[in-house]
Amino acid sequence: MQMSRIVRTTADIAFPFILVYGFYIIIHGHLTPGGGFQGGAILASAMLLLLLAYRYHESIRHVRKTMMKTLESGGLLLFAFTALSAMALGAGYFYNWLSPGGVLFGDIVEVGSALANLNTAGLIPIMNLAVGIEVVGAVSVILLALLSGIKEKI
Repeated sequence: MQMSRIVRTTADIAFPFILVYGFYIIIHGHLTPGGGFQGGAILASAMLLLLLAYRYHESIRHVRKTMMKTLESGGLLLFAFTALSAMALGAGYFYNWLSPGGVLFGDIVEVGSALANLNTAGLIPIMNLAVGIEVVGAVSVILLALLSGIKEKI
């Protein structure tokens, strides 16, 4: 069963806004409550919106299982590579070698209340991004597996 044109149009309009909000939560995770897991769950909910608004065969053209598995694996590899990168520099596992004074995400946080500076926290934003990528891939694979059992029965 296919949803009505109103539901599909609403899903098409809401989809990019949900994606932007999910990426916002991931990117600002080291400054505000949120981070990779929460942002990845929001991105996966955008995928679920598409999967529910269209027929199964139409939605799997846009949300492919192999693409989501690749995202999941890529997020895990980025997480592991970032955690192990400090060991290549002679530091301990998961050492925050980008902060302070690094070029990327290495600004020193000012003492007291200041404007949020995204260029802080060292490896934490990279780890948030890795977790977000992994979560959206994993949850989307689970959703595709659950929806493949019902296909056209609904």
